[in-house]
Amino acid sequence: MSDDATPTGEKPDFDTMTRDIADVPAVEVITTVAVHLMSSAAVNLGLAEEGEQHKDLDEARKLITALAGLVTASATEISNFHAGPLRDGLKSLQLAFREASVVQDEPGQGPGEKFTGPVFG
Repeated sequence: MSDDATPTGEKPDFDTMTRDIADVPAVEVITTVAVHLMSSAAVNLGLAEEGEQHKDLDEARKLITALAGLVTASATEISNFHAGPLRDGLKSLQLAFREASVVQDEPGQGPGEKFTGPVFG
């Protein structure tokens, strides 16, 4: 059996399983990517079940910085209706990072703050 065959041995019909990427609105792609970055950052901050087991602040910093760049760059393109909740989630992650850190970053030096400016509670 080949790697792309189903358990019954049939080849999957990928044309019917996936949407054509051209049909996906940009706002949907941007918000989906942002949610994935948020989820991964939250796990790496130890905010998931059994969180300490997955905690990795170096990885969380990278993800939060990427999220901040995406949200900041796309905010004018996706409207405040979509950007507002993404900004709120980003700020929550930045504050959670600050709380989880043993050594605090200087204001404006935390993850993503080069894009958002200093974040305060």
